[in-house]
Amino acid sequence: MQYVNKALKERLKSYRKRPVSLLLFLPVMISAAITMGILLLLTGYIIVKGIPNIKPDLFSWEYSTANVSLMPALINTVLMIAISLLISVPVGALSAVYLVEYAKSNSRLVRIIRITAETLSGIPSIVYGLFGMLFFVTTLGWGMSLLAGACTLSIMILPLIMRTAEEALKAVPASYREGSYGLGAGKLRTIFKIVLPSAMPGIIAGIILAIGRIVGESAALIYTAGTVAKIPEGKDFLLDSTRTLSVHMYALSSEGLYLNQAYATAVILLLTVLAINSLSAYLAKRLTKS
Repeated sequence: MQYVNKALKERLKSYRKRPVSLLLFLPVMISAAITMGILLLLTGYIIVKGIPNIKPDLFSWEYSTANVSLMPALINTVLMIAISLLISVPVGALSAVYLVEYAKSNSRLVRIIRITAETLSGIPSIVYGLFGMLFFVTTLGWGMSLLAGACTLSIMILPLIMRTAEEALKAVPASYREGSYGLGAGKLRTIFKIVLPSAMPGIIAGIILAIGRIVGESAALIYTAGTVAKIPEGKDFLLDSTRTLSVHMYALSSEGLYLNQAYATAVILLLTVLAINSLSAYLAKRLTKS
């Protein structure tokens, strides 16, 4: 308690000497308080409305109008995340390696790539959905399928992964590279043995953000993956139409007959995101220690 009082007194003295810093500090704290308040309000509202409606029927293996099961949508969400990341993470990470380690920082090609990535980041998801419907669903003939939805989401999250991976690679000290070159390692070996492992926590942070966007996406998937509430099966399971948890929640709420189940789905969706983010953060810590 004495330490806290001493710290407050020192801060008050600094504010008296620099009143402008107080004027800058207050808006920051107010913004942080508003953000935390909105987050707690939304989370609390979803939990209060959803937890009482979580029943065993919601976890039935097959969906029907009687049980309104979310289990197929939950499995489809995990599949959508896995396939989307399998496509976008290697492309995004290797693109970042090229931009940081090989390309000239002021070249025209690098500027074009960065402007393109920033432009793609600002495009609304509904536009991605229309593109996916015209290209993957219609032109390539995949139909509304798991593969069409995953490829559309891969294009959506590719700029995010590429930019975060690029910043993570730039944050690796130059001394790491110089030390590796001094020991006789080549450029490629230095990148994959020294630079990429050191940048892995930052890359995983970008992957976590990408997972959040995949899980919460509905507009693009309605046009590409469809709304069929079943688990893909068979050899051509990638071409089966599916629905994720966000699309499932949207379908239930839009029908107006299953609002309670929609709130319960929102709780499961929130817990799924927290579980995936916690697992990713744990893996990032393990990689950092190693």
